[in-house]
Amino acid sequence: MAFLRIVARLDVKGANLIKGVHLEGLRVIGDPNEYAKKYYADGVDEIIYMDTVASLYGRNNLTDVVRRTVHDVFVPITVGGGIRSVEDAQEILRSGADKVAINTAATSNPQLLSDVAQRFGAQCLVLSIEAKQQNDGSWEAFCDNGRERTGLDVIEWAKRGTELGAGEILLTSIDREGTRKGFDLELLKAVSESVSVPVIASGGMGSMDHFAQAVHQGGADAVAMADIIHYDRMQLSEIRTSATDMNLNVRIL
Repeated sequence: MAFLRIVARLDVKGANLIKGVHLEGLRVIGDPNEYAKKYYADGVDEIIYMDTVASLYGRNNLTDVVRRTVHDVFVPITVGGGIRSVEDAQEILRSGADKVAINTAATSNPQLLSDVAQRFGAQCLVLSIEAKQQNDGSWEAFCDNGRERTGLDVIEWAKRGTELGAGEILLTSIDREGTRKGFDLELLKAVSESVSVPVIASGGMGSMDHFAQAVHQGGADAVAMADIIHYDRMQLSEIRTSATDMNLNVRIL
């Protein structure tokens, strides 16, 4: 059985690591490279970099950040934001990333998922889904860092995205993001049960109970966290130890 992965999510705007609530009201935290190095030293399994304004400007600005990071950090790195073509994906992978995460461009051009998967392999392609619950209880996929509606049903889009070649799903609940109130377990469960690829839970971790719930009730294969580690509410080493104490199947360092 595969290990549950502990993932640090670093949202970047320009040169700064930032953190928001519901993907809004962004606050500057510091230098993303310094945080990536710290999390690597603390034993994180993977790092996700998200360029939060890339879709507005039509390009991802993280190649320099990634190049600096890979000098000191030796865990898989996923990069998302503003990837609109196979060439964009290639540039990010060449800069040292292991995977690309695509959201906005795929919602308007789903063929991009197939093109990237065929060129680099499904293991390099993450479908990033930003989900917001609607009045009828369903979830709609949003893009442009949670700013724009797509009209796509999250569950149907997750199924279609994996059929087109995505090897993993990064599932962010806009409703829970930055709230520390726990993951949207219904959403997680609905998506993880509808696809055969790993699902990364993102948005809402405030405690170890939330981590355990994401796995046991939501079916997550990996848990992404930001607020809890950026603000030193818990150290990654503590999170790993606690997960082990809770009999969660994490890597022992």
